[in-house]
Amino acid sequence: MGAKLDTALAILNGMVGDHLVRTHNALATELGCMHDGAPLPIERAALARAFPSATTRIAILVHGLMCTESVWKLPDGSDYGTLLSGDLGFTPLALRYNSGRAIAENGEALAQLLESLAPAYPVPIEEILLIGFSMGGLVIRSACHTAKLSGQRWLSGVRRVIYLGTPHRGAPFERAGRVVARLLRSVPDPYTRLIADIGDLRSDGVKDLGDADLRHEDRARTRLASRFSLRDPRHPVPLLPEIRHYLVAGALASDPHLALWFGDSIVPVPSATADRCVDVARLAVPPDHVRIFAGFPHVRLAHDPAVYAQIRAWCEEAS
Repeated sequence: MGAKLDTALAILNGMVGDHLVRTHNALATELGCMHDGAPLPIERAALARAFPSATTRIAILVHGLMCTESVWKLPDGSDYGTLLSGDLGFTPLALRYNSGRAIAENGEALAQLLESLAPAYPVPIEEILLIGFSMGGLVIRSACHTAKLSGQRWLSGVRRVIYLGTPHRGAPFERAGRVVARLLRSVPDPYTRLIADIGDLRSDGVKDLGDADLRHEDRARTRLASRFSLRDPRHPVPLLPEIRHYLVAGALASDPHLALWFGDSIVPVPSATADRCVDVARLAVPPDHVRIFAGFPHVRLAHDPAVYAQIRAWCEEAS
């Protein structure tokens, strides 16, 4: 019952989590780390109890929209974090957050959590590996941007970030919903406008996925824009050059043209690969830092042995 309740709350937070926060509702999920299904305080004693053999390398796993840390579970009960612990000596920390809040707000909260982690962690931290699934990758990018601007210390420990099905160039389904809502609102009929109002009840987090808005100013510009476009705009926040970035995309179709546009059914391949398949001249990462898995639906990217094998191979590369 506990796991089912957690999933239901994750879906609720993804749908209306911003409203839950604004109304101080107790059902709003607070960003924090989880361990064995329970919140893990970022305090030295609690971390020492949870990780008696804590290592100097940490892996932070950040789930996607309407998920919990259970999305990482493989059929055998392991996950990418526990596998990295056994194979490469990482200490895994799974994040849980309210995916209905603005990506910028979650990014700021994650940055603050990571800044408070080092002084509380049982041993000195030498490396932080960040792994984000879907929206989680955007939350990571937002956190890194926040840390860069404010000079937070934790960012210097990040050597690699791995993105799994992350919509770096936005999600076309959300942009399509935005356009449909605007069209309906333009019809001079109260019932049609009511349908548009209901459609616009999507949470801030969902709306941010449309253009992958990582900053508050990005969100404000998107909300004020009057354009009726399904094209994904070039993102104003670049991938930080001091970090190695690795991108994984899924593609349901084997045909390259269909795979290009439909991707894993949620995120198109160009968005998940930050234009790798559209314009190589704009590619922000080396070609060998990009991997496309054919026949993979979106959620499978978070818990598949083949994806883990690629993650491990990237983590074994010399820095």
